[in-house]
Amino acid sequence: MIKLDNISVDFELRGQQAKAIKAVDQVSLHIRRGEVFGIVGTSGAGKSTLLRTINLLERPNAGRVLVDGEDITDLTGSALRLERHKIGMIFQHFNLMHNRTVFDNAAFALRVAGKSEAEIQQRVPEILKLVGLEDKAQAYPSQLSGGQKQRVGIARAVANHPAVLLCDEPTSALDLDTSAAILELLKEINVRLGITIVLISHEMSVIKKICSRVAVMAGGRVVEQGDAFDIFATPQADFTRQLVAHTFNLDIPEHLIENIPGTVLKVLFLGDKAEDSVLSATSIRFGVSVNILHGKIEYIGSRAVGLLVVRLADLPAEVVPPELAAPYATPAAARIAAAVQFIRDNATQVEVLHAH
Repeated sequence: MIKLDNISVDFELRGQQAKAIKAVDQVSLHIRRGEVFGIVGTSGAGKSTLLRTINLLERPNAGRVLVDGEDITDLTGSALRLERHKIGMIFQHFNLMHNRTVFDNAAFALRVAGKSEAEIQQRVPEILKLVGLEDKAQAYPSQLSGGQKQRVGIARAVANHPAVLLCDEPTSALDLDTSAAILELLKEINVRLGITIVLISHEMSVIKKICSRVAVMAGGRVVEQGDAFDIFATPQADFTRQLVAHTFNLDIPEHLIENIPGTVLKVLFLGDKAEDSVLSATSIRFGVSVNILHGKIEYIGSRAVGLLVVRLADLPAEVVPPELAAPYATPAAARIAAAVQFIRDNATQVEVLHAH
């Protein structure tokens, strides 16, 4: 659907030390029809610049932009304007006309496209109903909440039945509950209308809620791309691992880990394994205490990612029921080592944080 082929964008600096900054550096992406594709990275990574090359709001210095099989890189004038009618866009700060009603803001794209007044009167109520603002048609932006303003922006963006919807940090100016509602609306639009969505964000938490695939950007380059579940579950690039770790927020102060007796593991479970009772089986089979120090299960789409920090230690013999006493014929160190191996065999990934 969208193919970005070796895209580079340079920005010229002025002054005595004038030189070009490469905002986007040889990026290639293939975005499939009907998917929700995320581009994530910190501020200055080049996300917005790359997104804006898709509708040529930023013209690349090198590379080609193809949308729906058509190379649009060199389009200008009326041909470019016609192509942009097929690509809707929503913005971080809404970009509404404050002296126009909700109806007129939503109708703006239709008027620019040359639609008749009859077509506008038919289409605007449809899109306001789609975004849940049918009762706000005559309100002004100053009378709306942030979430409602973004809904107007979405209505305006989909007014011309676009094939593609570009979303530039659509939730970063909103609170958590409103952000979640906007993401749900975008998912609904993707499913109901079949629109291909390209969404950028600096928050991995936003990406995991809505995107099926994702590209991670740093320093103008894509450092990793792939299925959203794989990016979250088994990130390959150091930068991606940092973003994912921040999202999971499983940090335990190192001094606490160092002072905890026993063997401390960080255990990753993916998919069905996240729902298996591996830890309870470990305790029973090897006669060891398994304490969960910290843990979290996230869902990427419908698939689970479980991450736990656990402590393994020997159980005092006096607390072990007679029917479970058999494992104690083996020394504690050997049992704990066997327990660690058992967890390795049944989990997706295991890291020993320390062993005392």
